[in-house]
Amino acid sequence: MEKKTFLFGATSVIGWNLMLADKKKKLVPFCNSHARLPSHKKWNRFNLEEEAAYQTLFLKESPALLIHCGGICDVDKCEDEPDWAHHINVKGIDHLLTYLPDSVRLVYISSDHVFGGGLTPFDEKSKTAPISVYGQTRVLAEQKILKRANSLVLRVGLAIGPGATQKTGHLNWLHYRKQKGLPLTIVKDEFRSVVWAKDLANRILDYSRSSICGLRHITAKRAVSRLELAEYLNRRFRIGATFSVRTRKEQPVPHLGRVELKTLYRDSLAKSLPAVVSS
Repeated sequence: MEKKTFLFGATSVIGWNLMLADKKKKLVPFCNSHARLPSHKKWNRFNLEEEAAYQTLFLKESPALLIHCGGICDVDKCEDEPDWAHHINVKGIDHLLTYLPDSVRLVYISSDHVFGGGLTPFDEKSKTAPISVYGQTRVLAEQKILKRANSLVLRVGLAIGPGATQKTGHLNWLHYRKQKGLPLTIVKDEFRSVVWAKDLANRILDYSRSSICGLRHITAKRAVSRLELAEYLNRRFRIGATFSVRTRKEQPVPHLGRVELKTLYRDSLAKSLPAVVSS
């Protein structure tokens, strides 16, 4: 019998788009116990902070591959509750590495938030310098995973595409706040590698099927500012949103500066994905 591929964090934007890209339905999705949508009804429930859950799961079944794109990625919530963020994003990785069988290939989806910003693009050898609690938890999780054999850490920028809920992901967030008449604030001096979630999901699946281990960046052809991105999405999807524009310094929580991901590698999987805003 063919061993399965487990997907942690299936309700995240990346996880949701991995499910959509999985045409052969080989992914086994896991989401936390709070997920309530009908589409999640048959999914496996798994809370990343519960040590016993890992022990029970891997005693019961050992997959061939685990793609981990779970965790708390809300920067505001992580700043407000740093202990909680650390408990899930870091301690949860400790639990995972304790009970995950050595035979299982692990692909962990990290973030460009491990950097803070700078004029020079960041590659795999660049020193991490997180400016938020969320970024700090990603750095600590990466460090633990990179000590394990048969593991790959993929750093990604911002993914644009459908999400599991109205509030999941940047695109859904724009739609939701416009529909509810809620204020929209765009930080003009944040630049990131912004790619379509569908393209990103397919690249992650390709990496997952490879034998590559260690650390890789998934890059875009160019960095895009949050303002340029918001204006483009507003036009393309006819959202009709009106937003205020602010700077990073005017925000109550840390926002990235210019964080453009680059890679040292030149193989086929290292090829840059199209940027959401091409020019």
